[in-house]
Amino acid sequence: MAEPHELTMLEQAAAIRGGQVSPVELAEHYLRRIERLDGALGAYLTVTADRALDDARRAERLLAESRSDDELPPLLGVPLPVKDLDPVPGVRYTAGSAVYADLVAPPDSGTHLVGLLERAGTVLLGKTNTPEFGLPAYTESRVGPPARTPYDPARGAGGSSGGAAAAVAAGLAPAAQGSDGGGSIRIPASCCGIVGLKPSRGRISPAPQGDVSGLATAGPLARTVRDTAALLDVMAGPVAGDPVPLAATGTPFLQWCERPPGRLRIARWSRPDVAGVTVEPQVLAAYEKTSALLAELGHDVVEIEQPLRPGDRDAFTPVWAVLAAMAPVPPERERELMPLTRWLREQGRGTTGEQYARALAAMQAVGRRLAAAVEPYDAVLTPTLAQLPQPVGTLRDDDDPAADFDAQIAFTPFTGPWNIAGLPAISLPLGWTGEGLPVGMMLGAQHGAEGRLLALAAQLEEAAPWRGRRPQVW
Repeated sequence: MAEPHELTMLEQAAAIRGGQVSPVELAEHYLRRIERLDGALGAYLTVTADRALDDARRAERLLAESRSDDELPPLLGVPLPVKDLDPVPGVRYTAGSAVYADLVAPPDSGTHLVGLLERAGTVLLGKTNTPEFGLPAYTESRVGPPARTPYDPARGAGGSSGGAAAAVAAGLAPAAQGSDGGGSIRIPASCCGIVGLKPSRGRISPAPQGDVSGLATAGPLARTVRDTAALLDVMAGPVAGDPVPLAATGTPFLQWCERPPGRLRIARWSRPDVAGVTVEPQVLAAYEKTSALLAELGHDVVEIEQPLRPGDRDAFTPVWAVLAAMAPVPPERERELMPLTRWLREQGRGTTGEQYARALAAMQAVGRRLAAAVEPYDAVLTPTLAQLPQPVGTLRDDDDPAADFDAQIAFTPFTGPWNIAGLPAISLPLGWTGEGLPVGMMLGAQHGAEGRLLALAAQLEEAAPWRGRRPQVW
């Protein structure tokens, strides 16, 4: 058998059921890898070794007591981390901020999503690195080291799910949960050469937490499309009272990966909607190559105009600033926050209720514009990012947070609109530079169309497989 970390998440679940590896052996294997390799990557803020072994022993007892596989949870014994924006009762919870560096999540703080992962039988490896409150498109903070892409540790892993993506790409976890309010799953997926899916608004419940903006959602990161779909199956489902409940499709997302997508009509654009932002030539080359591959697979690829206009996304900034201001921080500790966080919180506190309501209404209008452009097509292709993974510290500018924010927008012009519209989008590692850096390509679709998106992604993975690629840190 291959080394345990070389197996996909689904292969690990099958190996546990078949007796080829025990949950304790698998947990110990990952804990050794994290101890040996994570110093170069900064994927984890907290490693829960004792909790992982306790979870693994519990999984072994359940295996021994079960009479059939049908009685077992789908990911029994599979080690997975949780992004450190989601509290896990009894585990250190920093939210990426030095202000919370010593906080332990209280017993009643668990989220619905964390409960779903536990009920699926997963083993908690730890809490993955995230920037302060998940605000930037890079993972750099004062509470831990920067998260780095294992394909070139001098470059950042992206953000805000940078630790999760780095862990998956380097074989420090088979898959991971992330969250995405402006690209925070797809950005690090692109930087780290893995798959990252932002689901439709309402697909995964935020309970008991709330986000009145509707921008953020949890989602899966994995090395393969099938693992991504299987983890989405575990995470998806509404909770009574959700503001935008999205009922199950009736067909498991994993089954969609076994279906040929048929001949699809796929729109594409590569021009950012932000004035003055350009796309790097190597990113455009990967975009053209992916377009050609889609055509070779029999799809109709249609060039359309960028549906958004310069200035359309301006309403995003005050909404994002208000979300930053909502994080509870004692006034006497405000100075410990990152400069970007303080800058955003100042703007958020200066936004009136009327201004916030108008910004939300403006975002809804922009979301409708994008949704109307997507509606005639089965999928849309764009680059995930406008640039290659950037060296650590390049985007961050503590002396000028406004310039920092602008640099992030120039890095990630394609991701945020899908959050504004609440539409699903997936980043696939379909492009690679001559130096071996990953270049993500993004596919988006209509609201609720994750199944069709995953069927197309699985077809692309089969046609241009990436599983055999290994990063520098592995």
